Amino acid sequence: MTAAPAATNRIAVVTGASSGIGAATARQLAAAGYRVVLTARRKDRIEAVAAEINTAGHQATAYALDVTDRPAVEEFATAFPTIGVLVNNAGGALGADPVATGDPADWRQMYETNVIGTLNLTQTLLPALVASGDGTVVIVSSTAGHGAYEGGGGYVAAKNGARVLAETLRLEIVGRPVRVIEIAPGMVRTEEFATTRFGGDEEKAAKVYAGVAEPLVADDVAEAITWSVTRPSHVNIDLLVVRPRAQASNTKVHREL
Repeated sequence: MTAAPAATNRIAVVTGASSGIGAATARQLAAAGYRVVLTARRKDRIEAVAAEINTAGHQATAYALDVTDRPAVEEFATAFPTIGVLVNNAGGALGADPVATGDPADWRQMYETNVIGTLNLTQTLLPALVASGDGTVVIVSSTAGHGAYEGGGGYVAAKNGARVLAETLRLEIVGRPVRVIEIAPGMVRTEEFATTRFGGDEEKAAKVYAGVAEPLVADDVAEAITWSVTRPSHVNIDLLVVRPRAQASNTKVHREL
């Protein structure tokens, strides 16, 4: 059974919606009946996705926003007396160096985006989620937040932070009309994730997926998010780990080379 959004909580805010999982989630939530607000730093990209959604007969608005800019996030939140869904998707990885040689600036940026950005949106929009009478916070973490791997120290640390944020928030607001859902994707091939991680090095990015017949794609994760959000109100999907069949763990992947 899919729960249609009520009139009081039809707004869904999706961060990091300019591409990949965020854009796919915005499209799918819009198709499910939500009025989607897409946020990201790249104004032109979110406007293009919003236009595509509106052309398809759904409702979408683009709002340029850096989730790490607290004053900007606070100003953004004033526009919403109530919202139904917040999807904290903005994040990403930088580099794959060992802990011994990793760039502290990369670690700091990953923590700021994946954890502090999620904290900023969640804190400022929580009153509007509560006011809806039936709110949902989604935190898109990663299997990196559930298991360490070599070369992933900074990203693993940041996604552990996002995971613990979700777990703690769920404990702290139990009894209020807001669900807290964590979606933890494994290997997902999107147009930008690995390329961004390796500073635009397409060759290194391609090696991440080399020999993997069918890594997940953005729509796979977006479908998991949309399914979780549209469960009946009393059903909370605490944690949903989503991996491709070829990936048994962060360090065990079947490759046909």
